[in-house]
Amino acid sequence: MTPTLKTKRKKVKDVIKKELTEKDKAIKKEISRLKRILKELDKNKRDSAEGLIQEAAFMRATLQELKKSIDKNGPIDEMPQGKYSILREHPALKSYNTMIQRYTTVCKEIFNLLPKEVQKVEDDGFDDFVINK
Repeated sequence: MTPTLKTKRKKVKDVIKKELTEKDKAIKKEISRLKRILKELDKNKRDSAEGLIQEAAFMRATLQELKKSIDKNGPIDEMPQGKYSILREHPALKSYNTMIQRYTTVCKEIFNLLPKEVQKVEDDGFDDFVINK
């Protein structure tokens, strides 16, 4: 193997490591954020939400990667078909659209675990006005 080929392979590996660590950091950050939101839950609900939290964090980090790819390459991809080529939806856009729906569903499931807030009816004085007339 030539020295330049070794150097190129090392650079590719370094880029992959860097990307993985950036994604891992994004995942850990999202896990922390979701756990902070759910800190008021009882232990059983928190434990049952752990898998959903992990999946939501992974999906959010992956969605960010897909979004960067779409921004860089555009939503349309040219695919060669022998002597001609066709335009199609970029594969990253297709993955993004599918995953964003699933991410929304997972987040909805997570947030449904939170206790419902009781809305306080604010007295605007109308009832007293009608009664005192």
